[in-house]
Amino acid sequence: MNYKGEPVHVGRDFGRRDVEIDAALVEEYCRALEVEPSLYRSAAPALLLHSECYRDLDWYLANLIGNLHARQEWELFHAARVGHTVSTRGFIRERYNKRGRDYVVKETWVLDDSGLLLSRGLTHQSFLSQEVAGDVVSKDREKRPDRRFEIGEQGGRRIGPLRRHVDESMCMRFSGPTRNYHTDRQEARNLGFPDIVVQGMLPICLISELLFAEFGEGWLGGGKMDVRLVNVLWANESVGAHAEETEESREAGRRRVHMDVWVEKEDGAKVIVGRASALR
Repeated sequence: MNYKGEPVHVGRDFGRRDVEIDAALVEEYCRALEVEPSLYRSAAPALLLHSECYRDLDWYLANLIGNLHARQEWELFHAARVGHTVSTRGFIRERYNKRGRDYVVKETWVLDDSGLLLSRGLTHQSFLSQEVAGDVVSKDREKRPDRRFEIGEQGGRRIGPLRRHVDESMCMRFSGPTRNYHTDRQEARNLGFPDIVVQGMLPICLISELLFAEFGEGWLGGGKMDVRLVNVLWANESVGAHAEETEESREAGRRRVHMDVWVEKEDGAKVIVGRASALR
């Protein structure tokens, strides 16, 4: 059941929403991430609608304490164009249980005004199966041996890093303007966290911006990403988004570049690890 007492079943449809991709929306995204808006005068950022899946939270289970974004998948088929209107559709794709957490997967589509599928996202949100007292995640957890992740050591060509200091102002620009556990310390404590939890989509967008800078349209119209959020990024920490090329494959007369991707803190603790690819 969700927080309203309604069933959260596979196939539940959350309907359609029309969104105008105007310059103001692009400016808001770029300001939040400290990205130069002039990069996107024609094509919109690949993950401009990164949090569309969260506009309707009726897919959230009742126990909100300690809920975390666990995994994110993206497939980018065509770039959205500034000045055009797109529509979004969302539905529950899957449910599963793993290591004491219940997972709900919401699938989100973005389509242009002709019905062409522009992008597809799968958001895996995890919820504690049982209520617990106190903090559900401590700041020391990432120092444990089982929270260390080795990636980017295959000797391939490196891309990045793209660095940002994620202060509370950036959290508010990205996840505000309302008070929630991504923008307000007390709201975070109410959900079992010791400090503001940076929204997982923020470092994911940094990976996207890193790959757009490298591949351009080959990322906007051909990019793929499958990443796991392995440690919490707290407000007022600095991170860098990285990629390492691992192999290439031929695809319709072009080359698809496969990569390891990750986001890490200054001490090397990984926030996100996974795979991505783009066309070159």
